[in-house]
Amino acid sequence: MPTDISTADAEPPKGGIVGTLDRMMKPIEDTLNVIGAVTIFVVMLATTAQIGTRIAGYPVPGYLEASEQAIAIFAFLGAAYGQRLGAHIRMEMVIGTSTGRGRWIAESVGTLLSMFVIAVLIRYSWNFFYDAWSIGDSTYDYEIPTWPSKLLVPMAFTIWFMRLIIEFLGYLRLVIWPDAEPVGVPIIKSAEDLAKEEIEDAFGRDSGLGMDSEAEAGK
Repeated sequence: MPTDISTADAEPPKGGIVGTLDRMMKPIEDTLNVIGAVTIFVVMLATTAQIGTRIAGYPVPGYLEASEQAIAIFAFLGAAYGQRLGAHIRMEMVIGTSTGRGRWIAESVGTLLSMFVIAVLIRYSWNFFYDAWSIGDSTYDYEIPTWPSKLLVPMAFTIWFMRLIIEFLGYLRLVIWPDAEPVGVPIIKSAEDLAKEEIEDAFGRDSGLGMDSEAEAGK
């Protein structure tokens, strides 16, 4: 007789609720980052075309104002994605030298402070959007409405804030269980590891192995 596998015997999701929230946020962050990247590419092509039309004496009306509004797309939509990868600028003079529970406590405190800053930015960027929407604010020459681009700012900050919540929970998990596998937090690599990856990307992964073997042979 075939036996049924109980769902209780199934392996639990990696990282518990933190891992679940992390997996739920990733598609959203990836999509917003792709939108930002595509926008950069489109603006680049449009700028190239604008140069040609301007030289020919037929500049595209309103292009400069439209491109200024597009800055909000690629400047903010990828912020949460960058937070997830640990791509934002960090000061690690103290945190970089700490290990174990001490490091996770420091990371959680830093993340909590970041959440406070982003919460303030959400509040005031929403005010900027609401003011632009209520008074019908537009660009000076071609009267392009500014509220859509201003709305993107609090929206992007909200996604960023949600990523920081997941990151904070991930650090708290590591504070409780310092030896657990990190989930929902960026893995910050050392300068040595980053340099090694850049060398492998530039010359191929076999180059690093070859250098190691040559060093060992020299010994």
